Amino acid sequence: MEITNKKKFKVPHVYIIIMGIAFICMLLTYFLPAGSYERITNEAGRVIVDPTTFQFQAQTPQNLFAYFSSFHTGLVETAQIIMFLFIVGGSFAVVEGTGAIEAVLCKVTRAMAGRERLIIPFIMFAFAIAGATFGMAEEALPFIPIMVTLAVSLGFDSITGAAMVLVGCSAGFAGAFLNPFTVGVAQGLVGLPIASGMTLRIILFAVMSIVMTGFVYWYAGRVRKNPKLSLMHEIDQNREDKLDLNNLKQMTKEHVMVLCIVAGSIITFTYGVIKLGWYLKELTAVFLIMAVLSAIVGRLGLNSFAEHLTKGMATLASGALIVGFARAILVILTDGGIIDTILFYTSGTVSGLSSNVAAVGMYIFQCFLNFLVPSGSGQAALSMPILAPLSDLVGVTRQTAVLAYQMGDGISNIFTPTSGYFMAGLALAKIPWEKWAKWILPLILIEYLIGAIFVVIANSIGYGPF
Repeated sequence: MEITNKKKFKVPHVYIIIMGIAFICMLLTYFLPAGSYERITNEAGRVIVDPTTFQFQAQTPQNLFAYFSSFHTGLVETAQIIMFLFIVGGSFAVVEGTGAIEAVLCKVTRAMAGRERLIIPFIMFAFAIAGATFGMAEEALPFIPIMVTLAVSLGFDSITGAAMVLVGCSAGFAGAFLNPFTVGVAQGLVGLPIASGMTLRIILFAVMSIVMTGFVYWYAGRVRKNPKLSLMHEIDQNREDKLDLNNLKQMTKEHVMVLCIVAGSIITFTYGVIKLGWYLKELTAVFLIMAVLSAIVGRLGLNSFAEHLTKGMATLASGALIVGFARAILVILTDGGIIDTILFYTSGTVSGLSSNVAAVGMYIFQCFLNFLVPSGSGQAALSMPILAPLSDLVGVTRQTAVLAYQMGDGISNIFTPTSGYFMAGLALAKIPWEKWAKWILPLILIEYLIGAIFVVIANSIGYGPF
């Protein structure tokens, strides 16, 4: 009997996907007519597309050498954003190296002994805040094993433990109001003031956090009453790791001081962008100062500080450089003279539609795009330079376009198998993707509906400043 080994389909790496899209764009420069809009400076001093000025022009097709050269150009053009992401990632690795974040979570779990189910909203809110303010994602992975062990020990299941971390961070990402990796990058790319539109985003954050935490809380209660309702029941039965609450990391005065430094940095960050007009250069300095002060207070030592900083930057290297690679697509479309042609035909297609439908269309586009490009900053670099002028043409504010991107990126980060940190999280929790997907799909669909409602609300109120 002959046995044929069939290779299972493997989702291409995000770099392969981006390079593939860039190659397709290169081919399009040979077939699509070139054209351009005039850019004008409006009364507010912003450069926008004049929708009445489109003209076709001579084609400038891009060859293979131009294709490969575009990646260098993209990296150079986005260097400021890339360096910012490196420093932020490295700085929070230093903070984590002090043990302060782990210690505060351990303190919460110990304090809630006897009221186990109430641990869930406390922990999830902490991760949601972290996701909404400094984009905690990969940085949360070390907490998954301890949360899984805690959940199983308290009578829940491993899905509950992983969800406290993954769903908590996702609530912060989807409802981010200060996340520099998503909202900050997207707003910077389209010329919006950093941290603008805060009020609606805080409301969105509250709604997402309540809905997502409520879903996990409800599920955990069902599993505690009847463990056989868990999709992970048989697997969890064979787990040997049980948590001893007496051996959790103790909170020290150094940890408290480090947490105060982090809180002070976030306050400084917020004040600087809102009141002082700070941008990436100043914000990079704030995060680096935070790292240095945390290392001093946390007694890491010079070499340990450098090692944690380097490790944090290395962890984010792939995600940060995606910004530059994604920018290559825009370089090819621009140098090939077809980006305005695409805008012209697209705006013509949706011009007869209401702005609400156009806004929801942008949101749906971002939702699908996230399955191909799960990197938040990479997705922003890929889509926002195109959606910003498109939003100008169809009467949708750029802030609404950023909101559509934010939710399209944030919601499916803990569902799509192309998300590297998410799959790593499931591996740490020892949860098969298909079991997790079956569990979380109803919540994902609810989030998508909430996102669509908020996009319509944003468009209806002229969500701005522009």
